[in-house]
Amino acid sequence: MPRPTAALAALALLAAAGCGAARHAPLDAACTSSPAAIERALQRAPAPVTVRPGMRLSDCVAAARSDAELQNAGIVLSGAAEHLAARAKGGDARAGLALGYLVGAARRGAARTTGIQSQLARRMESAAAFVDQGGPAVGAALDRGLRAGRATG
Repeated sequence: MPRPTAALAALALLAAAGCGAARHAPLDAACTSSPAAIERALQRAPAPVTVRPGMRLSDCVAAARSDAELQNAGIVLSGAAEHLAARAKGGDARAGLALGYLVGAARRGAARTTGIQSQLARRMESAAAFVDQGGPAVGAALDRGLRAGRATG
């Protein structure tokens, strides 16, 4: 008959292994550093945008899994989106391009998940809702950014 302490130790090891399997790597700090850092990275759009080497914006969206990560990523990405939208509404086509890229990348990242990250994508989309007020050049830049963000974001 096995000793109770040995059986309890085996159960504890199995439980710990099971818990470890459910965990995921934490969201990269580059994804939540600041809206200004995201905007600086977006200056490369429509070329591929990364927040650090090997970390695309879509990776930031897809990797945000816990409530805290979703909230932190949402605050930073939404802050960048809202600032870019305000500039685009004022006629800044470059801001429209960057915003479009951000929205496209958010859609790309959300599409690779089970769905909860789609809220992040919707927040980016809502920031871009009235950007066409900035004029036809801004609208065209937004569309160009959306295509690029979906493709390489």
